[in-house]
Amino acid sequence: MSHHFDHHANPRTLLTPATLKVVDSIARAGHVPMHAMNAAQAKAAYAAAADVLELPVQKLARVEDFSIPARDGYSLPARHYAPTHDTLPVLLYLHGGGFTVGNIATHDGLCRRLAHLAGCAVVSLDYRLAPEFKFPTAHEDSW
Repeated sequence: MSHHFDHHANPRTLLTPATLKVVDSIARAGHVPMHAMNAAQAKAAYAAAADVLELPVQKLARVEDFSIPARDGYSLPARHYAPTHDTLPVLLYLHGGGFTVGNIATHDGLCRRLAHLAGCAVVSLDYRLAPEFKFPTAHEDSW
């Protein structure tokens, strides 16, 4: 079976209306691209833009902060989200950000929605980020 893709087509036509809204919002903001920032600037910019998806705050029966010890003894912050107090299956959520930006707070709204819509518990792990913590620290924290 062959698949045809017109490489000259406008890539915007491949996006959903909701995704187009996010892309346009980012473009209108006119911020310096992350690749042009140092790590500290990129972390701050990412945190400041965390609400770009404009998700409504999902109320949940349980939202609890705790910590998980890493293999080297470091205490990793984590947050537990659950739509009920029942025993539920658990989704381990590891935020994106190239192992350099992002944290529990930047993905709070998304984790709340995941727990609500999936009907499961979500544990968001705040693994250690580069460049302060070199590879494979984030990978090992996640494992």
